[in-house]
Amino acid sequence: MTETASRPTLEAVAARAGVSRATVSRVVNGGEGVREPLVERVRRAVEELGYVPNQAARSLVTRRHDAVAVVIAEPETKVFADPFFALQLRGISKELTAHDSQLVLLLTEGREDYARVGRYLAGGHVDGALVFSLHLEDPLPGLIQGAGVPTVFGGRPGWADGTRGDTPTVYVDSDNRGGARDAVRHLVGLGRTRIGHITGPLDQTSAVDRLDGFRDVMVDADPRLIVEGDFTPAGGERAMRELLDRCPELDAVFAANDVSAAGALRVLRERGRRVPEDVAVVGFDDMLPVAEQSDPSLTTVRQDIEEMGRLMARLLLRGLERRGPGGDRDRDREHERGGVGGAPSSVVLPTTLVRRASA
Repeated sequence: MTETASRPTLEAVAARAGVSRATVSRVVNGGEGVREPLVERVRRAVEELGYVPNQAARSLVTRRHDAVAVVIAEPETKVFADPFFALQLRGISKELTAHDSQLVLLLTEGREDYARVGRYLAGGHVDGALVFSLHLEDPLPGLIQGAGVPTVFGGRPGWADGTRGDTPTVYVDSDNRGGARDAVRHLVGLGRTRIGHITGPLDQTSAVDRLDGFRDVMVDADPRLIVEGDFTPAGGERAMRELLDRCPELDAVFAANDVSAAGALRVLRERGRRVPEDVAVVGFDDMLPVAEQSDPSLTTVRQDIEEMGRLMARLLLRGLERRGPGGDRDRDREHERGGVGGAPSSVVLPTTLVRRASA
């Protein structure tokens, strides 16, 4: 017997449950109007027979593919080397799995990949997109808008003070500016006066916000004490060498992320600077494999990266539910609970300073 012939059918489930084929279809596809005892009978029959819905047929009914594209605007080498992306993907994956949706990972290694991603999204393969690590001149948002795909962004996009076209921008971010202020205030509270800052790439809003937070506290900071990095260990090393060459009397550093801070710590050891006695160091992220294993362990600003990923997926799925069958009823329920028509809105998560040995 072939695999296709042995696969349980909708009719077989209906016969086992003692209900009509239409009733099974409504239960399997998430429709309403079926009494709970019948729902339970259908679910038992599905489990007993090992029935798996035909995805193509199901999509015709639900207008859903149960697949979400995760688009990371970074090359493959950076995505798989930086634990930040692993944590965010873990949060996304957990939420999508809980809702029986598949994660489709799309990376942009070079400019030619943008058109490929745009074509894929426009081809109707996925229900929506989760996009993060955008750069200010990135063409991805325009391509996604052209594809008409519901989207949630990780991090505040550069235009997020309003809308892009007629589409409200929904994003999940952390309080980057407030977290940076807390980091620098901590260093000032330790009596440090020559505080340097290793930024992230300044074509990303998270790096700009953290630089603004640094400047909020160090209002008259010497421009020589600010060096642009790129959120990588090597970038942290380069920036730390430049800071020490510019200002040998430096007594503290705020690095815009943990892996940059780890690079800075290596250079300080090479130059014979004791941490924190000579130079105190604070990072941003609180990625435990980096922060706890640094030498010394890293004082840093904690943002819940995994939770950010989970919330991105949750906001997207909530929006998709409103668009699908029963969407009007969902909007009414959200309105009754105080939501604005049930429309998902952006979320900015708080940050916390975690004190360890480096400062």
